[in-house]
Amino acid sequence: GLAIQSVKTKLTAVYAFVNYLVKSDILPQEILERKIRLRLPEALPRAIVFEDIKILLAVVTEVRDRSMILLLLRTGMRIGELLNLQVSDINLRELKIYIYLGEKNAQGRVVYFCDDAKEALLAWLQIRAPQQRYLFYGHRGRPLSYSGARKVFRKYLGKAELDSKGYSLHQLRHTFASELLNAGMRLEVLQQLLGHSTIEITRHYARLTDRTREKEYFRAMKRIEERGCESY
Repeated sequence: GLAIQSVKTKLTAVYAFVNYLVKSDILPQEILERKIRLRLPEALPRAIVFEDIKILLAVVTEVRDRSMILLLLRTGMRIGELLNLQVSDINLRELKIYIYLGEKNAQGRVVYFCDDAKEALLAWLQIRAPQQRYLFYGHRGRPLSYSGARKVFRKYLGKAELDSKGYSLHQLRHTFASELLNAGMRLEVLQQLLGHSTIEITRHYARLTDRTREKEYFRAMKRIEERGCESY
């Protein structure tokens, strides 16, 4: 009854132990020659539809929360990267943020934000406690956790009556990537903004959301139909 990812995780632990037993001469080396290999289904990233983003942003009234959500939506940062931000990491004049250590690949990068995120960020900077280490913090100045950020997002999904759609905070990153691809951004540029170690990871977004493919299909099909009418 376990999900295949859970099975694979447990299998990895089992093989780590078996490998230890082999190195300790308790089990023969041959036991590792034919491992069980599981092929995971390739799940596609799911973006939040444009209309729902508008509805969601309309109900985000808290200054801190609006700044958080807009920064995630406009930069494509991972949640952990956002929670680790300090004020000194932000260049307001050039509309850029320095991420000195990537959450997944341990590589730094620069991300950018646009005017609506800047407006929300400036509003938060005016009222946040200057002695706090991190840009965003929780109740009584405590560091804001993953679960705390997700709780904030779920609260607004409820206010917007979108909670039945199963959206997650991480999907703001998917939405960022989808919107940039559909606006014509090159895949290799998006890869750098998202902090992906290989472009193959970024291609998942292209498979799902790149409208160029859709336009090319209908353009080609129209030519086929026109040529077909002439020959029939």
